[in-house]
Amino acid sequence: MWWYVAPTIINTFLESYDFSGKTVIPFATSGGSGMGDTDRVLKDCCSRDTRWKQGRRFGSVKAADLKSWVDGLGL
Repeated sequence: MWWYVAPTIINTFLESYDFSGKTVIPFATSGGSGMGDTDRVLKDCCSRDTRWKQGRRFGSVKAADLKSWVDGLGL
């Protein structure tokens, strides 16, 4: 995250591909700033047919905690 939003290249990537029918789950690693407006901004870059799950920021994270988060997404 750069000041509570994803770098612009991420927006460009999402706009360049069709994620219709796909699930997108943003995540970030950061020692400080949170997700801010990232979910809203990035979701707007995708089609309405994209399934969107709320993003999460991880600071210092253990592998077990990350696995637990992924397992809990219900994918």
